[in-house]
Amino acid sequence: MRNALIYSLAVLLGLAAGILEITINDLLVTALFVMIATMVLGFVRPRRAWLWTLIVALFVPLARIGAYFFLTQHSDRAQIWESAFGFITGTAGAYAGVLGRLGVDTLFRAEEKKPVHHGDTESRRN
Repeated sequence: MRNALIYSLAVLLGLAAGILEITINDLLVTALFVMIATMVLGFVRPRRAWLWTLIVALFVPLARIGAYFFLTQHSDRAQIWESAFGFITGTAGAYAGVLGRLGVDTLFRAEEKKPVHHGDTESRRN
């Protein structure tokens, strides 16, 4: 159940990135949105961070192609290829989220209690 929730969140964020690309038509805003979305997903689920990039960033070129065929929003081939730059920022965001999770886990993890052996080293020193 928890996996389905995370995957559906990734799909929704990908759809939002695709709609953002079509409506605003600004590659920088879309790339930043993809980076932030994959960063959050990489922080929440650090295993297989490449998968979050694939899911979220794939919707941007698909939305651009879908807008070309169904919404008659004509774009150049260059715009379609440029929309794939979300894979670069998505990869950076996903692995930044993984590193952030690793940092939080390392800093705020409860210290492991090690057994204390009394008397072994003190008796040999005297």
